[in-house]
Amino acid sequence: MTTIRLTMAQALLKFLDNQYISIDGEETKFVKGVMGIFGHGNVAGIGEALERSPGELAFVQGKNEQGMAHAATAYAKQKRRRQIWACTSSIGPGALNMVTAAATATVNRIPLLLLPGDNFASRQPDPVLQQLEVPGDYTVAATDAFRPVSRYWDRIVRPEQLMTAALQAMRVLTDPADTGAVTLALPQDTQTEAFDYPEAFFRKRVHIVDRRPPAEGAVRRAAEAIASGRKPLIVAGGGVHYSGATEALASFASAFGIPVAETQAGKSVLPWNHPLNLGGVGTTGTLAANRAAREADVIIGIGTRYSDFTTASKSAFANAGVRFVNLNANAADAAKLAGTAVVGDALEALHALSASLAEANYWSGYADGEIAALKDEWNREVDRLYALESAAGLTQTRALGVLNETLLPSDVIVCAAGSLPGDLHRVWRPAEPGTYHMEYGFSCMGYEVSGAFGAALAEPDRNVYALVGDGSYLMLHSELVTSLQEGVKITVVLLDNSGFQCIHNLQRSRGSDGFGNEFRYRSPASGRLDGDSLPIDFAAHARSLGADAYTARTAEELREALLKAREGTKSTLIEVKVLAGTNTGDYESWWRVDVPEVSVSPKVNEARKREEAMTEAASKLTIR
Repeated sequence: MTTIRLTMAQALLKFLDNQYISIDGEETKFVKGVMGIFGHGNVAGIGEALERSPGELAFVQGKNEQGMAHAATAYAKQKRRRQIWACTSSIGPGALNMVTAAATATVNRIPLLLLPGDNFASRQPDPVLQQLEVPGDYTVAATDAFRPVSRYWDRIVRPEQLMTAALQAMRVLTDPADTGAVTLALPQDTQTEAFDYPEAFFRKRVHIVDRRPPAEGAVRRAAEAIASGRKPLIVAGGGVHYSGATEALASFASAFGIPVAETQAGKSVLPWNHPLNLGGVGTTGTLAANRAAREADVIIGIGTRYSDFTTASKSAFANAGVRFVNLNANAADAAKLAGTAVVGDALEALHALSASLAEANYWSGYADGEIAALKDEWNREVDRLYALESAAGLTQTRALGVLNETLLPSDVIVCAAGSLPGDLHRVWRPAEPGTYHMEYGFSCMGYEVSGAFGAALAEPDRNVYALVGDGSYLMLHSELVTSLQEGVKITVVLLDNSGFQCIHNLQRSRGSDGFGNEFRYRSPASGRLDGDSLPIDFAAHARSLGADAYTARTAEELREALLKAREGTKSTLIEVKVLAGTNTGDYESWWRVDVPEVSVSPKVNEARKREEAMTEAASKLTIR
């Protein structure tokens, strides 16, 4: 047997450099490269391997470990999970900074390979700098924090263990049903240990992702359930994008007259003006989709995990006899809401179900013009919101209208948290699939700028825009510098409303007068944060980092700035001053956020009564 003597870190990179994925006969190199920040836990191990023997793997220098891992997640999401970047860090805080990003990837079912440094396997120099000591269990390290947020976790304490761990990592990273974060914790001494690896370990491996056809019986049962209803509604999730099933979905919906509602991950599966697209559904849904959901007698969930925002805390689907048919590659998701489970690839399942319904000559029971009337009413509401003016300043929905009208149909927007996801889910009008990039599985503040950088790496021929509130921007914006360093242009559209206004709105709707959510000075009189607003100049801050920057206070200034940014050659930040509280409201939807059972505030007590009434009503709709 021919062997190659390499350190564990060198062997890991050589292995990753030879991994490929094949879907529908299209072969893609799976690992594009490594994003990293070096420290004592990885600089002499993986760092040396990247410097001396990277093969074809590229290297990107991150500025914050969480930020670079978000960028890697966004890259994989925009590539529809067909290519990834790995992320490496030192031990201690460098590693732990990636835990939030790991959870973000896992919740969103996006492949993310994390390679944090770890304690010395030999334990001889323990405790080293940044080592977490647990006196009762010396096997515990900071990297154990990745266990609950990873789909696969391993610690490689001997160099030969890499061979098993690497293959298991690839199994999970390429699994369409069970992917997420994969963490290989790498003790710093083990990274540098040499081993005679079999040459076969480094041969080119093509991981073939077969489309999993659904069982005939499951398709038959699903067709029977759909045919039993008059008003079916499709709820399209992210799985439609990942399986490349957008055209199949459009054909399926049109063939049987079934309207489509979109989750945050599913938005843009159909153009906004498709006659059967009712837009977002649930807590942040449109009036059209939520009214259709309330009356639907069959819900056909395709590639969705049915989060509480999609189901409006299980209040959205109010028909007493509603049935669920769930098409999903993940069996756990397919079984949700006591649904008829069709486990398989979304594209394959749609084809099979279409054939079965066509054989039964099925057509939905919607009245002529019923779906069009729902769409027309909602379109008028969006037009109103896009044109909404205020003498006090620029409204948030007006700003989004200018953005939607000015951006090109192929441009990609990236968002994650605050009031913007709700507004975008309701009013954004995407014309092409893959142009609406929303991280709303974890709704992780700080994803936006990093995510835009990752999306721009994945789609270098498109303009990519990070839509971010001032709160999220302050949490994490470090990869704006990385985008400048790499010459990867992004445009950050920062809507400044002086605080965490999304939660401020939620707080007041539950009986509060507003506390701790606006960016204000501490008042000497009250001792609280209710003084004047903080005068932050975000444009000046971006310029100090090397980016171009503009400030817009009117619709025309915003439009002008967007056009200038489009013509520019480097990353740009546009600071948009918007009025707080001018985001969209609920459209016949609800989100359960429990209110204290007792309070000194009458307003809180009244809010508790309202919440109890809604909770009781929702519980009567479903036992699921």
